[in-house]
Amino acid sequence: MPVRVHIRVSGVVQGVGMRPFVYSLAARHGVSGWVLNDALGVEIEAEGRAEAVDAFVAAISEQAPPLARISAVEVSHIEPIGGESFEIRPSGAGPSPATLISPDVSVCDDCLREMADPQDRRYRYPFINCTNCGPRYTIIRELPYDRGGTTMDRFEMCRECRAEYEDPADRRFHAQPVACPACGPHVWLADAAGTELASDDPVARASEILAAGRIVAVKGLGGFHLAVDATNEDAVRRLRSRKAREKKPLAVMSPDVESVRRFCELSRAEEKLLLSPERPIVLLRKKPGTPLAESVAPRNQHFGVMLPYTPLHVLLVEHGFPALVMTSGNVTDEPVCYENADALARLSEIADAYLLHDRPIHIRTDDSVARVISDEARLMRRARGYVPRPVVLGSESREAILAVGPELKNTICLLRGREAFLSHHIGDLKNVAAYEGMKQAVSHLQGVLEIEPARVACDMHPQYLSTLWARESGLPVTAVQHHHAHIASCMAENGAAGPVIGVSLDGTGYGTDGAVWGGEFLVAEFSRFRRAARLEYVAMPGGDKAAQEPWRMALSHLYAVHGSALLDMDLPLLERVGRDRAQTVVTMIERGVNSPPTSSMGRLFDAASSLCGLRDTISYEGQAAIELEGVAALGENGSYPCSLRQEGDALVIAAEEIIGALVDDLSAGTGPEVAAARFHNAVLDMVADVVARLREGTGLDEVALAGGVWQNARLLAGALERLGATGMAVHAHRLVPPNDGGVSLGQAAIAAAGGGASDAPA
Repeated sequence: MPVRVHIRVSGVVQGVGMRPFVYSLAARHGVSGWVLNDALGVEIEAEGRAEAVDAFVAAISEQAPPLARISAVEVSHIEPIGGESFEIRPSGAGPSPATLISPDVSVCDDCLREMADPQDRRYRYPFINCTNCGPRYTIIRELPYDRGGTTMDRFEMCRECRAEYEDPADRRFHAQPVACPACGPHVWLADAAGTELASDDPVARASEILAAGRIVAVKGLGGFHLAVDATNEDAVRRLRSRKAREKKPLAVMSPDVESVRRFCELSRAEEKLLLSPERPIVLLRKKPGTPLAESVAPRNQHFGVMLPYTPLHVLLVEHGFPALVMTSGNVTDEPVCYENADALARLSEIADAYLLHDRPIHIRTDDSVARVISDEARLMRRARGYVPRPVVLGSESREAILAVGPELKNTICLLRGREAFLSHHIGDLKNVAAYEGMKQAVSHLQGVLEIEPARVACDMHPQYLSTLWARESGLPVTAVQHHHAHIASCMAENGAAGPVIGVSLDGTGYGTDGAVWGGEFLVAEFSRFRRAARLEYVAMPGGDKAAQEPWRMALSHLYAVHGSALLDMDLPLLERVGRDRAQTVVTMIERGVNSPPTSSMGRLFDAASSLCGLRDTISYEGQAAIELEGVAALGENGSYPCSLRQEGDALVIAAEEIIGALVDDLSAGTGPEVAAARFHNAVLDMVADVVARLREGTGLDEVALAGGVWQNARLLAGALERLGATGMAVHAHRLVPPNDGGVSLGQAAIAAAGGGASDAPA
């Protein structure tokens, strides 16, 4: 007797070839019925012999398309109705979408083969795609994921494309961006004024302009890049000058892995990450004698490298470049441009030419950034290729929650049930355009997911723009302490219920006592935390200015060791900054003028970098610490002492002892490479000692590492090894950035657990 089942498939199941896959499965197993997309995912009815239907259902999960991410397959038996065929029905609607939107996916090998075939009708077509690749998140406006809900709705398919789109056996069946030169988007080249330049092959002409040392603004998948030949020192310097990006490393795009090997060391794990469908920028160690210009990543041991991820990029880099600089298309600190008119206006003082196209980008999305630490890929910036794939939490939230993140490296997060949807990287909200981008991200994610939040979570800092927006939203507000959010983010990603020993090390965060926190050891659950240990407070002379000028923190830490007698010491630092300026800073510290107390580990790294003579001022966030990590001698095992004392119910860590020993070491003639390594080892010793003390006092065997300092590969790898060797379960970030880009996830998880400080809307 035949049986009939109703099947509900949820997860990332739209825009990934699920319906043609199900259609072919039905033919293979001899079942009748239908399949369609709706707002909840994919809905199926299947009828046939019991064993055939069982095999059909099992194959849905076991043999799913490569881009599908199935979270559940729910099956219920219904009455057979007969039927001899299986059909793909038009998409249905639904009341509350639970469908997970696919991230944008790099161009697949099948499409690349077609694009390289002179006999193919899509030969050298820059927008070739299929069900297994191409734009998704950046073009979708609404669910269900059909062409009418994307920015491709303006392009009417030609007869050939329509036939592919409607054929379940075709690789382009219901590939929403499907197009060809006859009916789809096109690319053109414009001069610096925006006037189109006649060319039979605009991409090849753009490559010629790049080879001549000029700057080309290239419209990509989620926004514009600014491109120059990465081997041309003059061109790279010109780009830096025009973009007002003095020292921060510039990302490069290389045509293939073999080209990357010419200028970078490359492990198997790093190669796998480079070639992954997400195609992030990967931080790779430089090789000696690199052919790339020094100005690409000055005073840095790594290049940020990515492979082409769109057909347009593939065509652009095929003209013999080992690598092109492909940095974000913006003026420094502004959001990336993603509309043609905006780029022509905002990049007019930078670009010599523009490679433009007419496929609209609905939501700007930067490139993701990752590095391999302890053989695992770890995201430093989560954006294109990963967003909006959710983080699945260990427990379900009773209400929908919007978390709006912190001030720097802002992301927002929408939590529905157990699924936490992080936005793309938005940027620093001190920039007005980034703040507008945050509001756009809130509107976009709420719209495409149809989530109406019942509560908003924010940082407890009263002056952050995200906090002010939350308090003006009209929703109940939960304010969350910054470092608690860091640890909760790590717990949420790793499925840890808590309590854990949380080691939250970063630059700055508003503390419950009004001080600037950043070197915190918490005993934490989602609903509460206790500050169990911290770095000794020192002054931040000049407030935020101390984060821009590490020499100020060097003087502050020296003052904690020597008092005003530091001014009489024979230190290279004093000669570099001038004794008069040093006297002014000491006076500020003594009188407490604009010198808030801080326990920041990030500022401790800044101080060490300055004292080692590496970086007295910075031009981008984390520069001093990055350069300190970069010069640290790899084989050095020495360390500096550090003591602990009990103060109330918390341990206080005497970091000034590390600084004092560092200065003594340097004064005795130790080189900065060795001193930097010993400083790193001292921080590792400190972390291990404090965690051991807290483990003994609490009985906890789980530790979570979060905060921007854990982007340091030497530190994270060392901590994973040392803490893991003690038998503890050590949680660290992989899918979510350890820096402030992950804070919104922690805010949402804490609010869902009833933690933080809640109040009614203003």
